[in-house]
Amino acid sequence: MKPFLLLSTRPEDAAAEGERRSVLRFGGLADTELVQIRAEQRPLPSIDLDDWSGVLLGGGPFNSSDPEKSQLQLRVEADLRRVLDGVLTRDYPFLGLCYGVGTVTSLLGGVVDRTYGEAVGEIVVTLTDSGRRDPLLAEVPAAFRAFVGHKEAVRVLPETAVLLATGERCPVQMFRVGANGYVTQFHPELDGEGLAERIMIYREAGYFPPSEAENLAATALSADLDEAVHSIVRRFVEHYRDDEGRP
Repeated sequence: MKPFLLLSTRPEDAAAEGERRSVLRFGGLADTELVQIRAEQRPLPSIDLDDWSGVLLGGGPFNSSDPEKSQLQLRVEADLRRVLDGVLTRDYPFLGLCYGVGTVTSLLGGVVDRTYGEAVGEIVVTLTDSGRRDPLLAEVPAAFRAFVGHKEAVRVLPETAVLLATGERCPVQMFRVGANGYVTQFHPELDGEGLAERIMIYREAGYFPPSEAENLAATALSADLDEAVHSIVRRFVEHYRDDEGRP
């Protein structure tokens, strides 16, 4: 099997490693079946999509709608645009987790801003008619609980996107581009322990007052999360490994 490629943008070692572990776990992947490249550490090398079963993009502290951007963020965004241009043009298997929403939406002419940001915690995600028919969502119920925590979100969906899931506060929770490109605003790769770990790592990142970190982490650990949400990562892996479903 060709490995899957995980592109990460998290400067914090613990957060980047936690992201890798969660994708391995919920994707049902062996360690050798996932290669992580941390885009914030060095410029991305040339990526030949034929070397991979599929591409995943993790979350991170950057926001597409940030009014001021560091040179590091600008370089990472340019590198990711180069890779995603190829992914989207070829309709190659792609799963973007949180940060992928803003990146892909911006590339396709949609609008990402701070209108529909959501506090860290669990929400109810509801599938659209298209979502109920999509194979990646075959194991999740029509409404399920998942974790979110984001400053920006999609306000105007790209014209070519198919809305798969929505939420009460944030109307775009998941969409598909073409047949093989997926992005989620919620985090299918996070369970309570994973979110609690990220809360403590990013307690000074402006998502919430630092004094609330301990209580938020405790709430994450006791959340009544729908475990079926993790099937999204596994089904992505199963569908595209060994050339299954790949263009």
